[in-house]
Amino acid sequence: MFPRRRTASTVFVAAMCSWLLAATVAASGQQSVTEETGRVVAIGDIHGDFEAFVSVLREAGLVDTEHRWIGGAATLVQTGDFTDRGPGVRPVMDLLMELEPQAEAAGGRVRVLLGNHEVMNLMRNVRDVNPQVYASFIDGESEARRKAAYRTYRRLRMARLSASITTSDLRQSEDEWMAAHPPGFLEYQEALGPKGPYGQWLRTKPVVTQLGDTIFLHAGIPPELAELSLEDINERVWRELEAFDAYQRELVQRKLTLPFFTFAEILATVQTVLFPPGSQPPAVLDRVLSIGGWLTMHPAGPLWFRGYATWPEDEGTARIVSLLNRYDARRFVVGHTVQPTKRITSRLEGKVFFIDTGMLASHYGGRASALEMRADRFTAVYLDTRAALLESSVGSTISEPAS
Repeated sequence: MFPRRRTASTVFVAAMCSWLLAATVAASGQQSVTEETGRVVAIGDIHGDFEAFVSVLREAGLVDTEHRWIGGAATLVQTGDFTDRGPGVRPVMDLLMELEPQAEAAGGRVRVLLGNHEVMNLMRNVRDVNPQVYASFIDGESEARRKAAYRTYRRLRMARLSASITTSDLRQSEDEWMAAHPPGFLEYQEALGPKGPYGQWLRTKPVVTQLGDTIFLHAGIPPELAELSLEDINERVWRELEAFDAYQRELVQRKLTLPFFTFAEILATVQTVLFPPGSQPPAVLDRVLSIGGWLTMHPAGPLWFRGYATWPEDEGTARIVSLLNRYDARRFVVGHTVQPTKRITSRLEGKVFFIDTGMLASHYGGRASALEMRADRFTAVYLDTRAALLESSVGSTISEPAS
């Protein structure tokens, strides 16, 4: 037997050096990233706080007391991270899915974008899932499925040994495994899988969209990615999600993993399995190790980048102007970074709006909010007040009056 010598860190470095050199791809048949629009309401990170989300939708005049669309021709943009941490992820997804056709029928639109937490879940990284979310997927067969899954987990070691593959990752006792895979876990994984109702819906969602002169996305586009069009960025993420699903299927087919393995379990398998001397380990193992350099996972990717919030003002303004010129836009609207004031804010001469105000109060101590945009008028909508975000006399900076 011999250990696998390529570690996740070495492959990550190699991938990080090459990820920006990937060829651009043609736009798919998905929705256009650039659309003209009238009134736009943008809502940032929800993180499973269904009640707060519904409350701010009502405050913005988009839904009624029955949670049905009354926004007419308005456009709702949700910039990702509606999953994880909070307990109401399932009703949040259900509502977004219901509002899409309702808004379209009324002449409006609902644009749901992927955040890093949605992509984490699609790639089986469930470290931040609230146990109450799993509980919302429990049915009458959940406990029987869990016990059957554990038996399959224990048999996997024997299947590997019969193929002369040595492993050190299948060590959990039944109590440990059951604690790590609570009731509803298996159903949640299936529902967000490639064939699950939520998984299919999420895999059609873009990372970035442009409405008129405003670009919306979860985190940001760094200057190093400016060679890619917005369509290219969406295509890259979709292709990476498809690739991950294909890798996961191949690992199951080779009896190296099981259909319900988490990302952590998949990675543990890839890093620890040993093959017989002289054999050639399957290429899928190195492919999985390269994931850290993908656009979906990279800290400088559009789902994780925090530069807009951390760049020094002068330097950052020059960078953001260059990016906006590249995409023929006037501003970015992003979530991802909870604002210290728990209020919608802007910086870099008003060219970036930050709309993550820590809506999940139990975790972030923040508040529900929405950014309403009408031509060149911007209003921060909260449950207890509205605050006009006023352009200065030169139209470059934005200040927020006290409420």
